[in-house]
Amino acid sequence: MISATDIDLRLGAVDVLSGAQLCTRPGKVVGLIGPNGSGKSSLLRCLYGMLRPDRGAVLIGDDRIESLTQRLIARAVGVVTQDAAADGIGITVGEFVLLGRHVHRGDHQGFTSDDHRITLEALELVNMAGFAERNLQELSGGERQRVMIARCVAQRSPVMLLDEPTNHLDVRYQHEVLTLVRSLEMDTILVLHDLNLASRYCHHLVLLDQGKVVHQGLPGDVLRSDVLEPVYGIEVRRLADGRHSYLAFGPPGP
Repeated sequence: MISATDIDLRLGAVDVLSGAQLCTRPGKVVGLIGPNGSGKSSLLRCLYGMLRPDRGAVLIGDDRIESLTQRLIARAVGVVTQDAAADGIGITVGEFVLLGRHVHRGDHQGFTSDDHRITLEALELVNMAGFAERNLQELSGGERQRVMIARCVAQRSPVMLLDEPTNHLDVRYQHEVLTLVRSLEMDTILVLHDLNLASRYCHHLVLLDQGKVVHQGLPGDVLRSDVLEPVYGIEVRRLADGRHSYLAFGPPGP
């Protein structure tokens, strides 16, 4: 479990976060939503120690994050960042996922047969086992995201954090990736821009505006016009097609 309480973060002359708080939920997907510049990615980076807040506490279990080594943090938290694919230039899919096992090995220890087995199991879980010998850079965007998630699964960390996992993906891969994330039933926090995707795939939503958590709860409680319109500055209407509800933005057409 990860929890953040009363997080203040100032970068240069800008107050990026002010009193922000959230926590993981067992087996559930928590979505961080809000306009550009609202502090979503910065809050996520505080959760895995990339940024250190000026005030407040980030706890992994019962331990303050600053008391833990990077290796211990990585054993507790798997992270998929927006530029994660750059780490895999020139290596195969299998080699990249195997790197997730490094947090369980000493600096000069080689990988074991168990590490290779866990790597293959992770690739099978995300339906990428047949790509193990392919170069990572040869894959499509959706395939690469599946591989990034496989490395988190191989890492065997109980928590997974994802920063805009659907960024630059076409609509099919957006839904495939988020369907996969939800099916894993891990303690997950992800940053999303698309509110309709957040509505469909997240169990709990945290809405940020100007560095503050202004609303959180079930998607149906957060994705309401009276909550969203003051934050996004645009008219919001909730529609339904009989199977799913979705949001429309701006005034109705003629």
